[in-house]
Amino acid sequence: MKKVLIGIALTTAFASQSALAGEHVVYELDGQPYEGYWAKVNNTAPLVLLVHDWDGLTEYEEKRAEMLNSMGYNVFAVDLFGQDVRPTKVEDKRQHTGALYKDRMKLQALMNAGLEQAGKLGGNLDNTVVMGYCFGGAATLEAARAGMNARGFVTFHGGLQTPEGQNYTQTKAPILVLHGTADSAIPMSQFAELAVELEQSGVPHEMITYSGAPHAFTVFGSDRYREDADKKSWQAFSEFLVTTTGKP
Repeated sequence: MKKVLIGIALTTAFASQSALAGEHVVYELDGQPYEGYWAKVNNTAPLVLLVHDWDGLTEYEEKRAEMLNSMGYNVFAVDLFGQDVRPTKVEDKRQHTGALYKDRMKLQALMNAGLEQAGKLGGNLDNTVVMGYCFGGAATLEAARAGMNARGFVTFHGGLQTPEGQNYTQTKAPILVLHGTADSAIPMSQFAELAVELEQSGVPHEMITYSGAPHAFTVFGSDRYREDADKKSWQAFSEFLVTTTGKP
């Protein structure tokens, strides 16, 4: 794996790390460093902008990026917390996500910074799908509401509530929601409310639930992992990618 340093002046440096296919990328927003993950297939492949869970960008997102590489997509996994900020304690995870939920303008700026960085690395910004897990799913819907230019938005067991004062009138692309019926953190009442809101706003959408799947049902190796729901939701996501971006 290579480590790539990209600052405001687009300075780049490389350092060999391990055998992983991707590169760690350090970029800046408002003078603060963030460390994303760039996994490239070729110069013309569609781009997937991947957004991490509340524990920050970890090997989980890198694994998902490599799975997408194998399907023919370039991937940039954004960092919404900051370089070396990868919380492990629940209270720290809540602190970092809570701070961004309270500052929606910063959350939007971080999403835009990630997309911009992907473009600087060669990502195809004219053929991009944004997707995220849990907190990353909420951030993905935030980007959709803010009018980010993308072909589609996908959330896996993500936060679904629309903040006060926001709506989907600026959303420019279809939304795919993949959710567990047994999710006690994001109840089905919020799922239904979002469905009504998207319909009223005229946003094309597909919303799928998986019985028995709790919150974070896609996280490999956890006690919440549900293989059947994980595989089915990944298949739905794969079909959505083909529909929205064309076959890579």
